[in-house]
Amino acid sequence: MGQERFPKAKRLIITADGGGSNGSRVRVWKVELQKLANELKIPITVCHLPPCTSKWNKIEHKLFSFIPINWRGKPLRTYQTIVQIIAVPTTKKGLKVRAKLDTNKYPKGITVSDHELDGVNLSRHSFCGNWNYTIAPTLK
Repeated sequence: MGQERFPKAKRLIITADGGGSNGSRVRVWKVELQKLANELKIPITVCHLPPCTSKWNKIEHKLFSFIPINWRGKPLRTYQTIVQIIAVPTTKKGLKVRAKLDTNKYPKGITVSDHELDGVNLSRHSFCGNWNYTIAPTLK
């Protein structure tokens, strides 16, 4: 989706929560971002919000505040119902949401060794380097 809209992009920045599957200490997150950086051939900068502060994420706040308005207590019996409720929000300023059910199966309990983590081309920023870093593509 992003490459179609921004084919000349030279970098990507991601604002991520401080915890969960994309937390600042999650090894799998960093290894997978390295794979994405290699695939896209651009550096990826990540800025994690401090722990317990996802409410500061303006996009998330704007999106999630509209979901209960559209839900109106409708029974959530199917995934399709949930996806449709998430996809409905729009605002006068142009917020439009696209949602699609991901039916892929993902393995659980993946561990990343120290050696694998050492293969991530990660450079920490001078300010809060544990939460702010860039992963550059590796040359192969």
